[in-house]
Amino acid sequence: MARIPSYPSDLSDVEWAVVGPLIPAHRPGGRPAIHRRRDILDAIFYIKRGGVSWRMLPIDFPHWKTVYDYFRTWKQDGVFERINDALRVQVRAASGRNAVPTAGIVDSRSVKTSQKGGTVATTAAKRSTGENTT
Repeated sequence: MARIPSYPSDLSDVEWAVVGPLIPAHRPGGRPAIHRRRDILDAIFYIKRGGVSWRMLPIDFPHWKTVYDYFRTWKQDGVFERINDALRVQVRAASGRNAVPTAGIVDSRSVKTSQKGGTVATTAAKRSTGENTT
């Protein structure tokens, strides 16, 4: 049974039409899927946008453990990176830019370095200067 979208993080029909084909289909064999992929993705977006714990997922979503298992599997399989890449290409093409960026910028102020390097940067273990009289 499909849940009724009721949270700001839920995908609209237009957003789902774009993202839905990028979500992997159910694997053949095994038990049939109980939950719709859209409900799983809505639950993941609820968690990520709200910054709440997995266990605090509202009851109208699939069980938190089910949602987490999908999230973990999709993350390991690179699904979210592929979705991000596909959406970036669509946004850049819609704005009349090259689909793939041709340049990148690295700001040296955002890269943390130390003043010293190598073995100088490590601190040797210090021995006690006082003798143990016991």
